Amino acid sequence: MATEASTATNPLPQFPAGFLWGVSTSAHQIEGAADERETSVWDAFTAEPGRVKDGSTATVACDHYHRYREDVALLADLGVDAYRFSISWPRVRSPKGLDFYDRLVDELCAAGVRPVPTLFHWDLPVGLDWLERDTASRFAEYVAVVAERLGDRVGKWITLNEPAEHTLLGHALGVHAPGRQLLFDALPVAHHQLLAHGLAVRALRAAGATDIGIANSHGPTWPASRDSADVEAADFYDVLLNRLFADPLLLGEYPSGIGELMPGDVASDLKVIAEPVDWYGINYYAPTRVGAPEGTEIDFGGVRMPAELPFSVREIEGVPVTDFGWPVVPEGLTELLTGFRDRYGERLPPVVITENGCSYEGLDDQERIAYLDGHVRALHAALVAGVDVRGYFVWSLLDNFEWAEGYARRFGLVHVDYETLQRTPKASYRWFRDVLRAQS
Repeated sequence: MATEASTATNPLPQFPAGFLWGVSTSAHQIEGAADERETSVWDAFTAEPGRVKDGSTATVACDHYHRYREDVALLADLGVDAYRFSISWPRVRSPKGLDFYDRLVDELCAAGVRPVPTLFHWDLPVGLDWLERDTASRFAEYVAVVAERLGDRVGKWITLNEPAEHTLLGHALGVHAPGRQLLFDALPVAHHQLLAHGLAVRALRAAGATDIGIANSHGPTWPASRDSADVEAADFYDVLLNRLFADPLLLGEYPSGIGELMPGDVASDLKVIAEPVDWYGINYYAPTRVGAPEGTEIDFGGVRMPAELPFSVREIEGVPVTDFGWPVVPEGLTELLTGFRDRYGERLPPVVITENGCSYEGLDDQERIAYLDGHVRALHAALVAGVDVRGYFVWSLLDNFEWAEGYARRFGLVHVDYETLQRTPKASYRWFRDVLRAQS
C-alpha cells in the first residue's frame, strides 16, 4: 500500500499545463434542506421502509445548503481548479431554489474555484417519469432556466450523470429510486435520458454555452473465461453498460439490435442525441468480470442480480477490494481509455474523468491514498498512450448519503460527523492538496 511518505518519495508524473483537477459531489447526497425544495423520487423512495439499508434519508445529509461557505473554504484550501456539483431540479422548481445556486456559484468564483454543475444527478422531481418521452422536453426547459440564470459565471456544463446506473438500478433492478423492477422493459428510460441530453445540449448552446459534456459511467468488461458462453455474456453486458450510452452519443447509432427496441422515431431522435459535445466525461470505478448466466439470483456489491438475466457478474479474484467490496484495479482505467480511443477514434472528443474514488473508513485513510495514487498514474499512462485526457475529479469532497447504502459508506476526502455535521479533512485530503501543489 502506498502511504503519504512513500508517494512523496515516488512523486506522481506531471500532467500538461491546463489539466483540470477537481472534486465532485451531488445535490441530493449533501445539500439537505429538503423542506426548501420540491419532493424528488429519492425522497419518496427513502420514505419506504427497507429501501435504504440503515433506514436513513437525505433530509439533512451534510447540510451543505446552509454550510456551503465552509465547504467552499475547504475547496479553496485543497487547491482544486474546479468543483463539480449538481443542481437539484426539485430545488430549482421551488420559489427560491435558484437563489442558492447563485450564492454557491458566486462563492466559488470568489474563491478562484471553477463551478462545473451537473444538471441531473438522479433526483427527478416527483410527478415526472423517464418512461415518458415528455420528461426529456421538460428537462430541456429546466436547463434553459438554469443556463439563463448562471450562464454568465458558469462556462463548463454537464448534462446528465450516469444514465446507465439510473436506468439499471432505478428502473430495471429496483434497488435505487424510483424502485421499479422492469428488467429490459426499462430500455425506454435509457432512450429518454439520452434524448434529454441532446435537447439539453441544444438549450445550453442557445444560451451561449461552449463547454458541454456528459458524465457516463464506464468500465472494462472481462469475460470470466475464454468459453464462448462467457464471452457472449460479457459482450452483451458491455453493450448494456457501455456501448448503449456511448455509441448513440459518439456515433449517432445504437449497437446492433438495440435501436429497434427503443420507442418513438429513433432515427430522428438519434440526430438530437448525437449533438456534438465539447468533451466526454467518464466515471470510472472498476472493471466487471462477467460470465454466462448461472441460473441463480446473486448479491453483487449489494445489488440483487436476478437469475433471469442473460449474464452473471463474477468476483475478480486476486485484487484488493474497498470497504464497499469493489475491486481495486487502477490499470483498468488505462485499458478503458485506450479502448475508447481505439473504438471511437476521431469521434471521441477530449475526455475528462468526472468521478473516481473509493469507500474506506477512518481519518488516516491510507487505502484511499493508495487507490487515488494508482488511478492518477493509470490516467497518466493513458495520456502517454495518446488519449486526449483533459481533467480528473475525485469522488468525493465530503462523506455523504450514499443512496441505498445510506450513511454506511464513506467516499469523502473530508470526514463528516453526521450528528454534529463537523467537517474534518482526512489524510487523503492532505495528500491530494500536496499533489495539486506539485502539479501547479
